[in-house]
Amino acid sequence: MIETNSGNRSQTQGGTREGTAERSDATNRRPYEQKRTVRPGMGDECASKHEIPKLNETCQVESEGAAGKFGVLPRETCTEARASGQESAEVVVGGWKFLASGLQEMEQIRAAEGPKSQGDDLNPNSVFKASAPEGARSGGPGKQKWLPGLWLPHGETGQAAAASSEPGDGRKEERKEPAPGLMEKIVSDENAALALSAVEKNGGAAGIDGMGTEQLRAHLEKHWPTIQRKLLEGTYVPSPVKRVWIPKGDGGQRPLGVPTVLDRFVQQLILGELQPLYEPIFSEHSWGFRPGRGAHDAVRSAQRIMTQEGKSWVVDMDIKGFFDHVDHDILMRLVGLQVRDKRVLRIIGRCLRAGVWEEGRVSKPEGKGTPQGGPLSPLLANIYLDVLDKELEQRGLSFSRYADDCNIYVGTERAAQRVLASITKFVAQKLKLEVSASKSGVDRPWKRKFLGFRLSPQGVIEVSEKAVEKFRDRVRMLWESRQNRNSTQLRDQWQRYIRGWWEYYRLAGNHKPLLWMDGWIRRHMRKCFWQRWHGVKGRLNALRKLGVRHPLLRGARSGRGAWRMAKHPVMNKGLSNRLLQRYGFLCFADLMG
Repeated sequence: MIETNSGNRSQTQGGTREGTAERSDATNRRPYEQKRTVRPGMGDECASKHEIPKLNETCQVESEGAAGKFGVLPRETCTEARASGQESAEVVVGGWKFLASGLQEMEQIRAAEGPKSQGDDLNPNSVFKASAPEGARSGGPGKQKWLPGLWLPHGETGQAAAASSEPGDGRKEERKEPAPGLMEKIVSDENAALALSAVEKNGGAAGIDGMGTEQLRAHLEKHWPTIQRKLLEGTYVPSPVKRVWIPKGDGGQRPLGVPTVLDRFVQQLILGELQPLYEPIFSEHSWGFRPGRGAHDAVRSAQRIMTQEGKSWVVDMDIKGFFDHVDHDILMRLVGLQVRDKRVLRIIGRCLRAGVWEEGRVSKPEGKGTPQGGPLSPLLANIYLDVLDKELEQRGLSFSRYADDCNIYVGTERAAQRVLASITKFVAQKLKLEVSASKSGVDRPWKRKFLGFRLSPQGVIEVSEKAVEKFRDRVRMLWESRQNRNSTQLRDQWQRYIRGWWEYYRLAGNHKPLLWMDGWIRRHMRKCFWQRWHGVKGRLNALRKLGVRHPLLRGARSGRGAWRMAKHPVMNKGLSNRLLQRYGFLCFADLMG
């Protein structure tokens, strides 16, 4: 029920206040319920204007909120007061006074916000519904803080206020445990078991502490409680990464940063929770380092754009030294848009600033760079480049991106030149990165390569010429005779390489160029064995064991070079295609069959 100054002031929502029948109105009135007094000298007409008009009837109010624990926000205002234009009337709800006009405004706010979900204590746009104990009151308006759609005493959250409330019989309610934060999920036992399994499966070299992946499980069994506590407290400090250089296809070297095994485990913990958080917001045209996606998907996407959308000009864009020039401030701001747990942000920042150990010295990064080699680096790269993806999508461009390799497809050469210039400027201004002038350009898709492939004028996926040339160089190196390996080791080394190469490049729709290389590959194998047999006597013995008889054995005394003899009938007889296949010296025909 609603009270007014002219009605029964002792009526409340839950019942009557004790002592109102015995005491006089003057002594029972509370300070905010005192009648308006007429100041000396105020005329009757003036006094009547300042009197609060009576409401003809008592109005029923349906309120939403926990009266007594939180304040009450009425859902409806008095229809009689609204109809009579008495917007200045005071309405007492839950022990507090509201003007009818104020209630009407709050009703309009509620209507605009829409219905609230029940029990959503952590959502500032929701209202916690609870029944008010009889005679309970909330704190004064001066001690309350406004959140959208909710009055909370003392600025508490809905969950904290619900935990601190007491029922009417004086018994304390059981306090609710706070919802687990992101870091609590990261250090959970289930996530830790998955992270440990992933680190052990990936293997890799040891970091600066020399501990290998095979020692990690025993280390965690002994020290996991301490590591878990440090992560929860935000005091975990990662070690510097060890610098390792690996050769690149163009003759240069690529820097890698190898974290310690323990730091890899911590990064894998974070990755296990952040990856599902970011997957829904990443672009559908981003294919690198994401679950269920890969380089083949990126190439197929490029093929679809060319064949179905008819865009036959490509902007081949490559970012120069991407991992070495990632701006820490921009990256942490982007991560902070989704991650609110400061402990997680603090550890990610420390991983970026951990430094690099090389030649006995630790060098600290100057506000940029994320080392390649840690489990978290690919995700951070995608977070950083998602800004580029969103810009390309906003412009309505068709593209396919894998890490820092991005191909944008347009209809004309002029449009391609314009897009390359504008995107280069955007990347420099917004991401503080540089587009490589030597690796980027505008051309037809069949004249550019993308992830080792190219698209023919008919839209067929083919192995790029550069990839084929790199394969040939690798064959020459693997079948070099001057290696400290026996025949079995040479075979196993070759099998690992050609199987891996075929698994990647089998996406190509035209396999004929690969089959044409089989004879050339076998010739290199025969050349290698001819040289390893050392002289006439050794070659005669080896060829006899392989079943070669006169007159072909006379070829063992030939003084021709090894490359010429690899094509001689004596070698084709001794190391026939069937024999090489039987002993596991594979070629593409064997893999395709």
